[in-house]
Amino acid sequence: MEFWIFVFMTVFLIWVSRKSLLSPRSHGFYRFLAWEVIVLLFLLNYSVWFEDPFSWHQIISWICLFGSIPFGILGYRQLKQLGDQDVNREDQSLYTFEKTTQLITNGIYHYIRHPLYGSLLMLALGVFFKRITWLSIILVALAVIFLTITAKIEEKENLAFFGSAYLDYKSKTKMFIPYLY
Repeated sequence: MEFWIFVFMTVFLIWVSRKSLLSPRSHGFYRFLAWEVIVLLFLLNYSVWFEDPFSWHQIISWICLFGSIPFGILGYRQLKQLGDQDVNREDQSLYTFEKTTQLITNGIYHYIRHPLYGSLLMLALGVFFKRITWLSIILVALAVIFLTITAKIEEKENLAFFGSAYLDYKSKTKMFIPYLY
């Protein structure tokens, strides 16, 4: 069963990421790998999702899982509402909502540069804390590595597009978690 869920999710993610996968130097390529690792983490831990609900690791898990929601929603909404998307923007590996022409530095973006990746990071940590094993430690480490690479590549892309304004913005904000990282 888990194998077929993984195959289905992989096919879905390949379809959604198809343009990025054709461009291995794009941030979307590594975002795909992060998603794959998160799917593996989920399949490894879904059977214990509600087991021992008041244990320390389950409480941390739920905090991370619920904490990932506002990062994702706020980040996406602000990109859509304030990003002034240009569907004709050169990079074909970008999703439409990523084709911003306006640098967003307020709202959640005032505190972190990558709320959507921060959301995925918290999601990965939330799934990881459901059951801590050596395999899940390796998978969550891979998720962190792939998300960090994704963000670093996206920052190079943003620097090339937005120039010194992005460099100034980068010096004032954290990458994923406000005030921390």
